[in-house]
Amino acid sequence: MDGDKKKIAVNVAGKGYTLVSSDPPAYVQRVVAFADRTLRETAMATRQSVQQAAVLAVISLADEVIKSQDEISRLRRELQQLREQTKD
Repeated sequence: MDGDKKKIAVNVAGKGYTLVSSDPPAYVQRVVAFADRTLRETAMATRQSVQQAAVLAVISLADEVIKSQDEISRLRRELQQLREQTKD
């Protein structure tokens, strides 16, 4: 990552947005595609409007992030315990 921020045109739920990011455009497009897919799947599954589905999708993604963070913390603790056991 070079730190230079670039404008990247994206499309989510049929609406265009311009994002500014220092991440590579391919990565930003990957993130946007995942977000768009999650939003569309949520809207179809719940038969809600795009706006209502967006709230539900954000809650679902936040749940996934928090569970992933908790799992990472658990694995780090486990790794630290294993390192300590091998020192003995």
